[in-house]
Amino acid sequence: MHRPQLGTLVATVPTDAEARHAARAAVEAVDDEAVRLRSAVKAHDGFFTTFFVSPYSRHIARWCARRGLTPNQVTTASLLTALIAAGCAATGARGGYIAAGVLLIVSFVLDCTDGQLARYALKYSTMGAWLDATFDRAKEYAFYAGLALGAARDGDDVWALALGAMVLMTCRHVVDFSFNEANHDATANTSPTAALSSKLDGVGWTVWARRMIILPIGERWAMIAVLTAATSPRIVFWALIVGCAFGACYTTAGRVLRSLTRKAKRTDRAAQALADLADSGPLASLVGRISGRAGIAKLPGFVLAFVAAGVLIPAVLGRPFGDGGTVVAACMYVVFAGAAVARPLKGALDWLVPPLFRAAEYTTVLVLAARSDVPQALPAAFGLVAAVAYHHYDTVYRIRGGTGAPPAWLVRVTGGHEGRTLLVTVLAALLADRGDDFTLALTALAVAVALVVLVESIRFWVSSGAPAVHDEGETA
Repeated sequence: MHRPQLGTLVATVPTDAEARHAARAAVEAVDDEAVRLRSAVKAHDGFFTTFFVSPYSRHIARWCARRGLTPNQVTTASLLTALIAAGCAATGARGGYIAAGVLLIVSFVLDCTDGQLARYALKYSTMGAWLDATFDRAKEYAFYAGLALGAARDGDDVWALALGAMVLMTCRHVVDFSFNEANHDATANTSPTAALSSKLDGVGWTVWARRMIILPIGERWAMIAVLTAATSPRIVFWALIVGCAFGACYTTAGRVLRSLTRKAKRTDRAAQALADLADSGPLASLVGRISGRAGIAKLPGFVLAFVAAGVLIPAVLGRPFGDGGTVVAACMYVVFAGAAVARPLKGALDWLVPPLFRAAEYTTVLVLAARSDVPQALPAAFGLVAAVAYHHYDTVYRIRGGTGAPPAWLVRVTGGHEGRTLLVTVLAALLADRGDDFTLALTALAVAVALVVLVESIRFWVSSGAPAVHDEGETA
């Protein structure tokens, strides 16, 4: 039993005729439609969304409701608009860039409208929540690809920047997801930094400032749209990388401080969620059992994950393309990554394990493709990272829906993060003198992962009846 926040609504239990008369008068004084329309907007949102979109998008939501449109239809319209925007950007013409910027804003308005329509009309569904969450990622990454294609038409190769922006954004989201999953049901979950944050919330302008500097989706899409229309794709991607890097450092540093200063006791459920987010495959499981006997797994999980990434990323960056030393580093990555998840991830900083694995895998694919002598390798790598990232986002949504991680067979078939990383480094070494074959291998791997992951994801969300979840990882 709990008492809901009534806001401007009225609820009372009159004890006599006079009180009953007053209660009826108070109820009749409430403008139900105004309350319903105001409640359609999320209570906590970003600055751009709150002041530049929601004031009119809520009326669009009501218009849609009165004409029988469903939230899923609006969500689909938002996706199609974003795809058209990506196509306009791919033209490489100034007029195309301007049209792309305008259409991207329209797509975001529709993206806000679908949720407001669901709240206004009380039309919630598992399918709708899944579509809303996954389409956000599809729209953004499709637009990145459109910008890269447009730049290529003008003779500017920015695929590495496009992939770098996608890697950075996905890793930042994984930080959000992992921290939230590790702490949402922890006991004694308080810290001095949390108290400081509560004090800052009492100063109005700091709330908006802190929401804006992490570049949430509204601010990010507005920046992309304006820069696309006014500048070049290279400037757009550099602005994204700098802004998202700052936001990632800000949020990660704050969460590390909270984790070190609080005395939280994490539950078995949180440890399992982190293990599922780690996406460890058969190789990591085998190494984990061996390392448990050898004693290496006694180190904290985040330390071993940091060592794993610290061994692999410098080797990939520092060695020539196709060098056998990269394969050795990938093998060491498998060993330390397996040891990192050999024990339950209940340490204060063990929520860093999944983000470190994401950074290592995605960066390896990015760097190896960039060092290949074939320009088409980077677009193929972009597709591979997009397919794998979808798998990782889908894992988050399943965990939030209370249905657990994807089936074990899916993780085995896709190899786990360590298996895919090792495979890409081996392919780079074997095909060092055949860049076209390496590109073909990346493309085949991307298609295979995408097909397996998408088919299983669609089957699950259509037939499982899982609770509806929404992508709140990018909290404002």
